[in-house]
Amino acid sequence: MTQWDVIVVGGGNAGYASAIAAKQAGAGRVLLIEKSSETAYPGGNSYFTAGAFRTVFSGLDDLLPILHNVDSETAKIVDMDPYTSQDFMDDLMRVTGGRADPKLANVLVNNSRETIDWLDKVGIQFRLSFNRQAYKVEGRYKFWGGMVLSVVDGGKGMIKQYHEAALRHNVTVQYGTTLTRMITDQVSNKVQGVEVLLQHSSGSTTKQMLTSNAVILTCGGFEASPSMRAQYLGKNWDLAHVRGTPYNTGDGHVIAQRDVYAKTAGGYSSCHATCWDANTNPHKGDTVLTNQFTKSGYPLGIMVNRDGQRFVDEGMDFRNYTYAFFGKEIMNQPGSVAFQIWDAKSLSWLREEEYADSVVEKVVANSIEELAEKLAAPDQKGSWKATLTSEKTLVDTIREYNDAVTAHRRQYPNLKWDPAIKDGLSTQSSEKQLKLPKSNWALSLDRAPFVAVKITTGITFTFGGLAVDPQTAAVLDTSSQPIGNLYAAGEIVGGAFYDNYPGGSGLMLGSILGRKAGTSAANISAIRHKSSRL
Repeated sequence: MTQWDVIVVGGGNAGYASAIAAKQAGAGRVLLIEKSSETAYPGGNSYFTAGAFRTVFSGLDDLLPILHNVDSETAKIVDMDPYTSQDFMDDLMRVTGGRADPKLANVLVNNSRETIDWLDKVGIQFRLSFNRQAYKVEGRYKFWGGMVLSVVDGGKGMIKQYHEAALRHNVTVQYGTTLTRMITDQVSNKVQGVEVLLQHSSGSTTKQMLTSNAVILTCGGFEASPSMRAQYLGKNWDLAHVRGTPYNTGDGHVIAQRDVYAKTAGGYSSCHATCWDANTNPHKGDTVLTNQFTKSGYPLGIMVNRDGQRFVDEGMDFRNYTYAFFGKEIMNQPGSVAFQIWDAKSLSWLREEEYADSVVEKVVANSIEELAEKLAAPDQKGSWKATLTSEKTLVDTIREYNDAVTAHRRQYPNLKWDPAIKDGLSTQSSEKQLKLPKSNWALSLDRAPFVAVKITTGITFTFGGLAVDPQTAAVLDTSSQPIGNLYAAGEIVGGAFYDNYPGGSGLMLGSILGRKAGTSAANISAIRHKSSRL
């Protein structure tokens, strides 16, 4: 049996933040264990993200000292409004229907900026997210949606930078290690360590008992478990495509509830899911293209289901407030597939990393009728299960949409299309109104070529998780009391997100609670060391 001061279970953003914070707070021997191998799916879901962090900031000058992609000349052509604590809180409460736990929400909002500075000092390199959160309009970069920061080289870069920082802090990282049980004091229920299965290069496994003064769970949600998705999220969710690691199977949720009676919190029936390339592997993400299979260009066009009907207001808000919600709506459509459609006017605005010919299969046509015909044809395997069922309905849908857009432009001729603001170009006028509007960025689809891509639901992470004390990250039991020596951070924590979430707030909360968990665990370890010497 091996003794450690702190054991961290899970090697993503929250896990590395926890381990590094524990060492900085004085913990001696810190072990980070990761279920995956070092060469296949290291870094959990964090590896597959764009590395976006939502934070409070007072303007561009506030962020310039930590940025790695903005020179003095570029800074002169950047338009960026401050993002205040009130802005952040309003966005969080708005998209979660006011259900976000107020104490957890306050920690997320009010600790965001200082945690960004801490991450910068740790070695995480930030950049302005020009490619995802800004449009260049009339020669100026205009940022929108409140979120402006991402990590250099995205999720891949973040995990590489974290791993290097962990090694500099003398954190021991052990891959191929699966949590199977909590070791507890049978009288006090305090956690004393973990039981794990260690995967050897030969393919064999051995059971290990690892004792520790404190344990931190950062092992993700249950999005890679088809059975748990169906159990908690509902019908058809076992069929959703997994965007990230196949190793996030809810082990921590099950073990914590079984072994230490952990309390649960958050939206167990909801999750973060996005518009995702329908041609991807449904069971795991791609370690090369990672986040590039996201298809977030829907505000620039329209989305229709397999029956040729629109099913969401593509322009109801900025993308980073709708993408985690709209992805779920595809799961409710016939066949759990949909099509995104644009014409020539919008194609140049689509992000290349998501829509390049080398990344996604496109259907291209010179007329709407031809596009409908091609979408209704069987796929390369001769299957109709994910193709358009009614060519006429799609043509009628687009014609009605175009008529509504034209009527709105007649009534409001001075409005100008601008993807960097809510421009008010819609389908709703006194002359004509659609039952399902497009509230902003509504351009007619009438200029060839017409382009469509087939999408489905890509699940990112689940919102339900363990309940924690927001100030210490201590896991609570079913009586809402802290469980001795047990902490949690990252996607395994519930309470902040319900139904939807503001983009970039997941990584931000994971880092904040990871830092708190590591500090708390180190303090507990120090107390136990002192007690053992008395």
